[in-house]
Amino acid sequence: MPLHDITTRIAKAEADAGRTAGSVTLIAVSKVQPDARVRAVLEEGHRCFGENKVQEAAGKWPAFAEDFDGLDLHLIGPLQSNKTRAAMELFHAIHSLDRPKLAQSFARLAQEMGRCPDLFVQVNTGEEAQKAGVLPSEADAFVADCRALDLPVKGLMCIPPVDVEPALHFALLAKIAARNGLEGLSMGMSSDFERAIALGATHVRVGSAIFGERVPA
Repeated sequence: MPLHDITTRIAKAEADAGRTAGSVTLIAVSKVQPDARVRAVLEEGHRCFGENKVQEAAGKWPAFAEDFDGLDLHLIGPLQSNKTRAAMELFHAIHSLDRPKLAQSFARLAQEMGRCPDLFVQVNTGEEAQKAGVLPSEADAFVADCRALDLPVKGLMCIPPVDVEPALHFALLAKIAARNGLEGLSMGMSSDFERAIALGATHVRVGSAIFGERVPA
């Protein structure tokens, strides 16, 4: 497992960008990965993981939690409103807050449960019809609405369009975050996380570069 290679590259990217060492969180994207691969990364000492689906994560992580302390689980895939409670019970951060109905569901359940995971607003920087996320032109208003609901919005997330220069999208996300006083930037994946770090990423989502190609069920 090349976990050490990835953390070394992250440290170099931080240094090259004049960033503080350790300022970038590596989210090891474990979705659709065999348990043996995930366990191997856990045994190397890594504790921060990303999943796309609530149901898959619920079937995987409670067992790992019995063997490993200090897990930090992030939901990085789309969230259906009817699975909000399950997501809030399982994940420490959710990177796919993308619509008013979901924000209202978080707010209602946060009052009931007395807690809420850290939230990242997903921005559809490429304005792609098939992709979730608020449009860049609507992001400021949506962040304000979420804050009015007392939601713990920590930052923004984006997934740039395929086969385009991602740096333009990373820069746009950073600009939106800055004008809204948000420090968290969830951006950058296996092929481009170093460019994301250079543009301010605080969380990078790396899967195949750590685990190898995904193994669909």
